[in-house]
Amino acid sequence: MTARLTVVHTHGERIAVTAGTTEILSYVYRPDPEPFESRKPYAHPLRTLSGNVVTGYRPNDHRWHKGLQMTASHLSEQNFWGGNSYIHGQGYQRIPERVGSMRHDGFPRLDAGDDRVEITEDLTWINNGGQEWAREERTLTLHSAEPDEGAWALDWTIHLTNTRGEPLHFGSPTTAGREMAGYTGLQWRGPRDFTGGTVITPGGASTDQETMGTPAADAPWAGIVAEHDDNDAHSTLLFAHAPENSGESAIHPSHWFVRSEPIPTIAFSWAFFEEFELAPGESFFYRYRVVVADGAWDSERAEQYLKNHGW
Repeated sequence: MTARLTVVHTHGERIAVTAGTTEILSYVYRPDPEPFESRKPYAHPLRTLSGNVVTGYRPNDHRWHKGLQMTASHLSEQNFWGGNSYIHGQGYQRIPERVGSMRHDGFPRLDAGDDRVEITEDLTWINNGGQEWAREERTLTLHSAEPDEGAWALDWTIHLTNTRGEPLHFGSPTTAGREMAGYTGLQWRGPRDFTGGTVITPGGASTDQETMGTPAADAPWAGIVAEHDDNDAHSTLLFAHAPENSGESAIHPSHWFVRSEPIPTIAFSWAFFEEFELAPGESFFYRYRVVVADGAWDSERAEQYLKNHGW
């Protein structure tokens, strides 16, 4: 049995999805006021079916971290992650003229069923000088809101096309010279009660240091389990790659960026150790799944859930 999904669209601001009586997702596409934080749509808050919040927004250590959002930390010397930019030999520098943005262009499709919601969005990636560099078709699909499982799932896809007229180069702080800081791509930032959470992988309980930089081909999913501050509840988040992300059709191999300390964040890094190039007029595609669950899941339960809820 699945919980009934309902959708409320506040035009010009956000789309909210409720499962039963709990708002489980708010997708905000109204531009935030601060350009230095890289204006772009994001999903926050995400909640479990019982109502526990599992995303953070503008934490004081990284104001540009906003729930679950698509990013590109190093893109042809522009920063679509937000905040300070890493410069080899100089560290992180405040360079506002490097920070780009993603413009919401519209929702060509919004299908809302009782047990499945699909949102398709058109976006344009714009550099700091106002040049349109890329067009994106993004799809968010909410499904499998199952009280008996205590979980629901969000599938997030990106189809990006280079419209710049010259190659786009995707990298990360690691490709720019900082060791083991390969963050870029779809990024989750957790609330503070996820700090020090337990990392789980297909191989069992792990640590962020052990999981950091692991190829997606070897570990198609990773997760984090935490206990909330204000109640006696635990929550589990799973992050999974679709099979084709590690196939021959993928533009570049993905790796995991995982931290539980000093801050809780996980990213599906598409350019951890090496840059990749997207030629003019060419496109790339990735598909991801985020599972939001009540309770403290172990690796065996996570593996079984993902097996039972195929792509």
